[in-house]
Amino acid sequence: MDAKGRTAEIMIAEARKAFWVMVGFLAVIWVVQIVNWASGYALSYEFGVQAWNPASLPDIVSSPFLHWSWEHIEANSGPLFIFGFLSAYRGVAKFLGVTGLIIVVSGLGAWFTSQPMSVGAGASGVVFGYFGYVLVRGAFDRHLIDIVVGVVMALCFAYQFAGLLPQEGIGWQAHLFGFLGGLLGGWLFRDRGRPRPTTASPDPNSRATLLKELDGLGL
Repeated sequence: MDAKGRTAEIMIAEARKAFWVMVGFLAVIWVVQIVNWASGYALSYEFGVQAWNPASLPDIVSSPFLHWSWEHIEANSGPLFIFGFLSAYRGVAKFLGVTGLIIVVSGLGAWFTSQPMSVGAGASGVVFGYFGYVLVRGAFDRHLIDIVVGVVMALCFAYQFAGLLPQEGIGWQAHLFGFLGGLLGGWLFRDRGRPRPTTASPDPNSRATLLKELDGLGL
């Protein structure tokens, strides 16, 4: 099998893993939602991020798995799967690193900039992070297909950009910093092994060789 065939097989295998990773992610947050709903959303209050409370900093990790209502988790699930899969299909290991970065940047940004002692929860910061990552990954990795995917996603989900603006009743801070975390992830986790295109430099001896051959022919 040639190199292109092996590359295609690897991509298909990674895409399959990406699919099941996102199915598992959604399954976890929906199971958590059932328990959270049964408790009157006590989990969101207890393990969501409370702005400006140092004791709540560890909750940056737990808050993306919690939501405030069925409508909240339903609104996040579709974009989470789409953007998550597109973020992961190039490699699940890299995807996990990007996810960790987005969670930290989104959580810390919301912790610093939200109204003191307000509690934030939800996967929307991660959704916007994946969105930002998908938009720029192709440019940083110099993969044409990923550039096309980024442009298509930007056009199809242009309404998502409105979620980055200050609004009452939503955690736009987590959206904004999650998006920035995704852009940063595109740069930090770019494909450094992909060679840059180079222009062939002329061989300095080629002209002399050609003149010698012409002279030998009597030309």
